[in-house]
Amino acid sequence: MSVNKVIVLGRLGQAPELKYTQSGQAVCHFSLATSETWTDKSGQKQEKTEWHRIVVWGKMGEVCNQYLAKGRQAFIEGKLQTRSWDGPDGTKRYTTEINATNVQFIGAQTSANTSTNAAAPNNYKNGAPEQSPAPTTQEEEYNISANANYTADDVPF
Repeated sequence: MSVNKVIVLGRLGQAPELKYTQSGQAVCHFSLATSETWTDKSGQKQEKTEWHRIVVWGKMGEVCNQYLAKGRQAFIEGKLQTRSWDGPDGTKRYTTEINATNVQFIGAQTSANTSTNAAAPNNYKNGAPEQSPAPTTQEEEYNISANANYTADDVPF
């Protein structure tokens, strides 16, 4: 048996980049930073930041592009994927990224094109909204599942 599952919670290091494949499939890329802090033997506080490349496909990628921004916190579930290609100089290049299957937007929305008071989507799993109380503060969560089939009518914004 084997398992390929990754869970990260961090902040975006840049605005998401949305592109479309030749077949019209949306794909969103962004980087996510996770940090850990500790005190070393001499009592000095240390911090280490890891950067993760995130790939989100389809409608979920389009929603990520619309609602995520640099500095926004996100919770990502997915699987590790390594791909390769030939660089311009002919050398083989590799990258390892997280292919997201679930994305939750954490914290207040800070995107320049939307307001923090805008109506927020509820948590979504498998294409249907979960029953949960409305957020009582501007700390909003967004949860979009890769297994969901969304149409424009399904998204409440």
